[in-house]
Amino acid sequence: MSVISETSPKDCASKKASKKLYLYLTTLLLSLICLILMIWLILHPSKPHFSLREADVNQLNLSGPSLLNSSIQITLQSDNPNTKVGIYYDEFLLYASYKGQQITPETSIPPFYQDHRETNLLSASLVGIQLPVAPSLAYEVQRDQGTGRLALSFKGMGQLRWKVGSWVSGRYRFIVNCVAIMPLGPTIPSPPLSSRQSSQCSTSV
Repeated sequence: MSVISETSPKDCASKKASKKLYLYLTTLLLSLICLILMIWLILHPSKPHFSLREADVNQLNLSGPSLLNSSIQITLQSDNPNTKVGIYYDEFLLYASYKGQQITPETSIPPFYQDHRETNLLSASLVGIQLPVAPSLAYEVQRDQGTGRLALSFKGMGQLRWKVGSWVSGRYRFIVNCVAIMPLGPTIPSPPLSSRQSSQCSTSV
């Protein structure tokens, strides 16, 4: 004997209603995604611009064969070139390096929001106490003293979000690279050394 099963009109109506709801939600979601993508493509946010305004080396000496004490004060200028897009900086870490060696610990700049076409000055104190470095660092400094200039690099990294109206994007990583050239020679004393000539930094997002 075979069992005959019948689907009631009530069950059919319920399935049709579920399919309609699913199609409606899917269409709504796709429409929102397309709208956001269109806004993104039309506005096309430009990456922020950074420049190094000032760098002051107050201390830079070895306390042992490969232990460095450093104290550097820097001022960065941050520009948002976008006319309709704001930027949230959720994380921003800075440190100094010399000849590819990190000579200060990472210093954090507090999170901030930058409105469109806004400019901010960011100051940070980069201080390292007995930071391990390669033994060749003292030799490299002597070589730079012979050429009469000291080149320090300042690295920045962090996460940002774009803001368009009430919509805020996900987080994007960014990297900033700046270089300061300071006079160094037998007639110029050791720290403090200063670089007060504004120089552009490279930025990648």
